Amino acid sequence: MNLLLTGEREAGHLGVDVTRVKLVVYVSASLLTAVAVSVSGTIGYVGLIVPHAMRLIFGSDYRLLIPVSALGGAITIVLMDTLARTVVAPTELSVGAMTAMAGAPLFIYLLRREIR
Repeated sequence: MNLLLTGEREAGHLGVDVTRVKLVVYVSASLLTAVAVSVSGTIGYVGLIVPHAMRLIFGSDYRLLIPVSALGGAITIVLMDTLARTVVAPTELSVGAMTAMAGAPLFIYLLRREIR
């Protein structure tokens, strides 16, 4: 994945089978997402929030980014679940609603940063 950051042509020249790697990554990501959603429900913002936040903090080296994103996702879900249970106690908010409320400002920031 790090070689693909240099560009598809350059990665191909360095011996990466670009088509195969892209296919494996797309299929793996799709299957893992399908499994995660079928098991845990629609808390989709976590899969979008955490990798972008971790990339802002740790950079774009996938050797570090992937494990840090997995750990960050778990920590984020625990924090959002705790907030969902305590903010309006004794009732509960949806964890998906909490992740959406946290994710919207981050995406607005990322979009505004890309426009400039």
